[in-house]
Amino acid sequence: MPLTALVKIAGVRWAVEESFQAAKGQAGLDHYQVRGWTAWHRHITLAMLALAFLAAIAATQRPCDEEHIALTMPEIRRLLAVLILTRYSTTRHVLHWSQWRRHHQATARRCHYQRRSQS
Repeated sequence: MPLTALVKIAGVRWAVEESFQAAKGQAGLDHYQVRGWTAWHRHITLAMLALAFLAAIAATQRPCDEEHIALTMPEIRRLLAVLILTRYSTTRHVLHWSQWRRHHQATARRCHYQRRSQS
């Protein structure tokens, strides 16, 4: 097997592993308790579909300013869960909370980079 083919295969495997890790964290890929092949296959398919949906939304975000970070997959998942599954808060409150959180994360990132550049 030539070295270039091995490197290509390793790169593909790395992308697959990253997808599975993201699906475990964001779409509940590892939260199943099934006994049969059909149920397991349905769960895995729905989890990967949910991950693809989150990734598609995250990929179509407009560029953000310095004050906010872009919507990430975890933030999109949180927003969808709060806006769809619960009715405790108003939509305006949930979106304001998300904007405040992303602003805080952008400030933390900026301060972190500034401190690292001074060291």
